[in-house]
Amino acid sequence: MLTKRLIPCLDVKDGRVVKGIQFVELRDAGDPVELAREYDREGADELVFLDISASNEGRKTMVDVVKAVASELAIPFSVGGGINALDDMKRILRAGADKVSVNTAAVNRPELIREGADFFGSQCIIVAIDAKWDEEANMWRVYTHGGRRPTEWNVVEWAKEAERQGAGEILLTSMDKDGAKSGFDLALTKAVSEAVSIPVIASGGAGDADDFYDAFVDGKADAALAASIFHYKETSVPAVKESLRAKGVLVR
Repeated sequence: MLTKRLIPCLDVKDGRVVKGIQFVELRDAGDPVELAREYDREGADELVFLDISASNEGRKTMVDVVKAVASELAIPFSVGGGINALDDMKRILRAGADKVSVNTAAVNRPELIREGADFFGSQCIIVAIDAKWDEEANMWRVYTHGGRRPTEWNVVEWAKEAERQGAGEILLTSMDKDGAKSGFDLALTKAVSEAVSIPVIASGGAGDADDFYDAFVDGKADAALAASIFHYKETSVPAVKESLRAKGVLVR
């Protein structure tokens, strides 16, 4: 069994890390460079940086902040937000990122995933999926533009298409669970994990160490991402890893 990864997430808006509930009611969580340095020191396996308003505001990711964060890290570092073309991927990777995460642009033009995978390798391309349960359609629906716009895509089908196009990983965020600290959406995570052969990163809903265990064991996730519980010191990466080890989960 491969070791499971713990990934803090820096949602960045206007140069500051923020966190909300279900993608709204954002509050400040600190300086991205300082937080990156701290998570590296704590033993996080990777770090994700998401410029959460770039796509909705129609602008590019903040390269200067990416460079500053990358300069503090020895661990893999993924960046998403406002990445719409191969040139954008080149710019972010040159700024120090190890991977790029695409969401809105990939839904609008799935060939972008293939272009990135062919040029950089699949290991560099993460497809981020913002998912919300649609009761009427009886499916999880894909949302774009920072969770603001519903699409016609069924999340499970889109995940399979992303893999077919060459994605190396899926970053799966439950909008229903985001910021609620009530646990990951295990049914959603399991459905996608079983539908694809590439790693799935569970996101949205982490409240304590037990939630990570559930995501790995019941949700079958390969990695789990969290923000507020780490940013606001409700728990720590070392504490979660210690809890997982005690339950027999392989972590780094």
